[in-house]
Amino acid sequence: MSVSGPDIITYIGVPLAVLGVLPIIYNTISTLASLAKVRRVLRHGRLAGITRGDVVNHVIEVELPRYTIAPLHRVDQRAEYWRLCDYPSQIPGGTWTTFNWKCHTIGLKTQRIDYADQLRQPQAEIGFEELVSFLLDLGAVPDPAGFRMLRASGLWVPIGTTLLRAPNVDEPVLTVAPLDDSDGNLSLAVRWSSNWGMRDPASLPPYWVLIKGSRPPTRPTSSQSVLGKEPSKVETEETESNEAKPSKTAKYIPDDMEECLGVRCQIGTNGLMAAIPDGPENDMFEDCDIRHLEVNETLSNTTGIWFASAITALGTTSQTILWNYKIPSDILTFSKKDTIPCGVLVLLDIVPEEKTPDWASKYQNDQEADRDAQFRRMRELSRAMAHENRLSGAEKSRAIGERQMRTHEEYVDTMNAKRRRDTARAETRFIEALQSPKWDHKLVAEHLLAWLKKGNHVEEQHDLKRAVEVLLWRMVNDSVLATELGDMLDSWKVFVDNGGIRKVDYLALQEKPVMFALAGLLLAIIKDSVTAGSGSLAMDLQECVRVWKKVRLG
Repeated sequence: MSVSGPDIITYIGVPLAVLGVLPIIYNTISTLASLAKVRRVLRHGRLAGITRGDVVNHVIEVELPRYTIAPLHRVDQRAEYWRLCDYPSQIPGGTWTTFNWKCHTIGLKTQRIDYADQLRQPQAEIGFEELVSFLLDLGAVPDPAGFRMLRASGLWVPIGTTLLRAPNVDEPVLTVAPLDDSDGNLSLAVRWSSNWGMRDPASLPPYWVLIKGSRPPTRPTSSQSVLGKEPSKVETEETESNEAKPSKTAKYIPDDMEECLGVRCQIGTNGLMAAIPDGPENDMFEDCDIRHLEVNETLSNTTGIWFASAITALGTTSQTILWNYKIPSDILTFSKKDTIPCGVLVLLDIVPEEKTPDWASKYQNDQEADRDAQFRRMRELSRAMAHENRLSGAEKSRAIGERQMRTHEEYVDTMNAKRRRDTARAETRFIEALQSPKWDHKLVAEHLLAWLKKGNHVEEQHDLKRAVEVLLWRMVNDSVLATELGDMLDSWKVFVDNGGIRKVDYLALQEKPVMFALAGLLLAIIKDSVTAGSGSLAMDLQECVRVWKKVRLG
């Protein structure tokens, strides 16, 4: 039986044609199914995206918005700030939706995918400093090894490196993510569990530091009493008039039996920005008057610069690791120098001479020489009186007068010689004191602190950091003390920049030894922040924040 052409077409051609169409049908069904799944995923994640399907090439196009984000306001939006997002995205790249943010669309990102599993949410752009400060505020804990690796390796840091950890458990919060969607920026991923807990709105945010005061050992009535001087009549009248008109923050300075309120200080890029008394209800207190410590671009207030540098150094070494105030380089350089000769501290009666290396000339025992001279004069007096007794009346009277005149002249000559000797020795001792070995600020501060405690200017149980904390608290509440302390630090820095301490500088220190001692404590704290230096977590974090202004979070 012969096979005709129509039979071949019917039995062979038609099945082949059907087989040829099957891939198209499969692609169509698969594409539509994947497209439906993609839309379902977007809808579940509450994402507004544009989706298109190419049934011929089995390609799905998805356009999703890319956002730049920033943390919400800590006070005005506290409900959302301290709560996780109700509908976080489960799509890879969308870990930033764990929290509530201020969002702004900066463009669209188009993706071409074959399956729903390949869908990626565009990473959000955020300032690295804002991100770190926000997570630290929630309670995250920095990982020193992670920031050290990031600072050393940059974009070559291994994926998965932990930068921040959970507050109460050993779980990563902020980690390094792949660079697929980062466009050359640092790529990070974030996660947070509701089981980890958070800090509360009453906690201290980054860039703020709490300084606690202390009741003064003695109740000073003016800045002069702080210096250990008796106030004059005019100063007493000024003090009484000032007490009659209390300043805005005078009520926060405690009486002897009151408990003093701490002060929350906000430190900005220029220095102190705000100071709020710390209490159960912060809104009940007026802000402290900080005009004497304010620094801006038009006003170069050196007192404010010294205060900001000291409180930054204190906070960096104790309470926080993230700061946006940079201590001026000239102050850092000054704090690292050895500026005060140990002999000057001896002359100021701050350090006993036996605790210093040998720097002064040694002289023979003057008491023996004076005793020998006195014995010699007594022998001469005895011989003269014996000779006078052998004389007649007129000659005896004349001899006695000559002897008394000679004795008086010898006494005057002896006293003048002794005074010249003591003056020369004092001048030599002063010159030797200026040339004596210089001590670093840390060692100087140890002796200054002991001297202040001995004079009842600092409480006995306070160490260096606590003494500086109380001093900074007093600077906020006492503008006169702050100004005098700033002037002392300025003059100290000037004579160091001019080559060292001179006699006029020593006399200035001699007039205000307490203020000099307090200034030395501040310099020691600043020096501590310098020596905490390059390998510390604070320095690593600050350097990373400086290098990476913007990062991609997802």
